[in-house]
Amino acid sequence: MCGPDVPTSSRTRVPLNTSVPTKLPAGKNATADKLLVAASELMIERASIEVSLSDIAQKSGVNAALVKYHFGNKDGLLLALLARDAATEMSQLEYLLAQPITPTAKLRLHIGGIIRAYHQFPYMNRLIHYLLHESTAQAADEVSKFFVAPLLEFHRRLLAEGIKAGEFRKIDPVLFYTSLIGACDHLFFGRHAMSRAVGVGPVTDEVCRDYIKHMEALIFGGVLERKETRMASGE
Repeated sequence: MCGPDVPTSSRTRVPLNTSVPTKLPAGKNATADKLLVAASELMIERASIEVSLSDIAQKSGVNAALVKYHFGNKDGLLLALLARDAATEMSQLEYLLAQPITPTAKLRLHIGGIIRAYHQFPYMNRLIHYLLHESTAQAADEVSKFFVAPLLEFHRRLLAEGIKAGEFRKIDPVLFYTSLIGACDHLFFGRHAMSRAVGVGPVTDEVCRDYIKHMEALIFGGVLERKETRMASGE
């Protein structure tokens, strides 16, 4: 599965906006938090975003009617869940860009951070796709604002910094975004298909660490200039 839809031209400039939807009560109310935790745990247990409000209510111990009070409807709950899950990684983008380290070091930290976020919330990309394509226009706008736009803009700025420093070759940030986010999602979504076909096991912490190293090697091999590739690999 590829990453969420983004503009097809790398020339598209999207203003950085790391704010989360202002109407969402996530993190401000204990009952709302219980509902979000329950929804997240059910999606991980079932490897699916198809969970009912009654299931969420039962697992959380909260009356299902309170979903409407706190989130408006189920899609409002799902939007709040995505905002909660993505908040940490999104809030660190500006911080990472400002660090006095090389673009290559920033890219390494970013790859690891994104993969760990997907490891913690393996349903994330399917939730993004649902809210972008199968929910309301308002939900799609919110997802674009607090996830897709800032992440794509971060990739554009980091790649430009690396090119200017002579560390990266010229690369389309849209294609880079698609490659990295799609690869993160498929580790978890495609794992179930592979387990049926060749009997691979679940995504453990060790698998996650190995995948980070694997993606670093693949991405550095394609992004870095030849000299920087050797340095990154320790040659």
